[in-house]
Amino acid sequence: MRILVIGGTGIISTACVQLAVKRGWDVSVLNRGRRFETKGVRQIVCDVNDAAAFEASLGEHRWDAIVDFIAFGLDDIEGRLKVLSGKTDQYVFISSASAYQRPATHYLVTESTPLANPFWDYSGAKIACEERLGAAMRNDGFPVTIIRPSLTFGDTVVPLAVNSWQKSYTAIDRMRKGLPVIVPGDGSSLWTITHNTDFAKGLIGLLGNQATIGHAFHITSDEVLNWDQIYYATAKAAGVDEPKLVHIASDFISSCLSDMTGSLTGDKATSLVMDNTKIKRFVPDYVATTRYAEGIQQTIAWFDGDPSRHQIDEEANEQYDKLIAAYEQGLANAKAVFGLA
Repeated sequence: MRILVIGGTGIISTACVQLAVKRGWDVSVLNRGRRFETKGVRQIVCDVNDAAAFEASLGEHRWDAIVDFIAFGLDDIEGRLKVLSGKTDQYVFISSASAYQRPATHYLVTESTPLANPFWDYSGAKIACEERLGAAMRNDGFPVTIIRPSLTFGDTVVPLAVNSWQKSYTAIDRMRKGLPVIVPGDGSSLWTITHNTDFAKGLIGLLGNQATIGHAFHITSDEVLNWDQIYYATAKAAGVDEPKLVHIASDFISSCLSDMTGSLTGDKATSLVMDNTKIKRFVPDYVATTRYAEGIQQTIAWFDGDPSRHQIDEEANEQYDKLIAAYEQGLANAKAVFGLA
């Protein structure tokens, strides 16, 4: 297999590249120069948004599959269609499971669940990309396969519902210092978190399969946990026996921290369970083997392996403290109104 990965250095894409190399495939990674440390990877340095440079960097090469991790809007897709037509037998667009209908009308999600998320611009843009690619396949024969990851993590990310994504050790630091951490809702909403090495097995298994053209797949773990279980497993991995969890309604969180509206109301606020029947039908040996408790232990070990990785998002910390204070003040006021103070 000869594949090109556009991006290739993110949480999900890194694991996919590593697995492809392990299987002996010919792997090229195209990005703006961020080095990929795995041996056996050919790097193409290019700004994919510079159409002329992008086209020139590819030359006359053709790939069995091109996997695109960094297309986020219609402009990106139009550029890909212009440059990549005729360059591959399979173009794999990485979309998002957050594109599925919100609010959910059924807890069990399949690939036929409607795509409709008015709460998150990111999800709306992914939906628009899918629609454009579907038209390109129907009208021009463009060979697209769509992948919808849900919340996926690896060594470098602590995937809690309320945490800094760029400096995700922040929540671990709070737990270890005995500070409260925020859980959306009452902690009972069901969620699925997938390890990046498991996601890679599903994605790599789809490459080169022409029967996938025109299809969409989500690739997740079959382990379903509620948010309290996820937070407690994270605390245990961090060596904290009794984390201080503060349960706050997602609407209240979004009202105070508007930048979280998408990731909560548009994604994690309601229970969703992914049905992996389809990926298993196309990739019969696919099975997610890393449970969250095991994966988060590996993550914490990675952070603790180098003190320089213990980076704290002080701005986020300040926002969390203000949010908790506002919630506690509101709770005190409510008790006073009802004579419970």
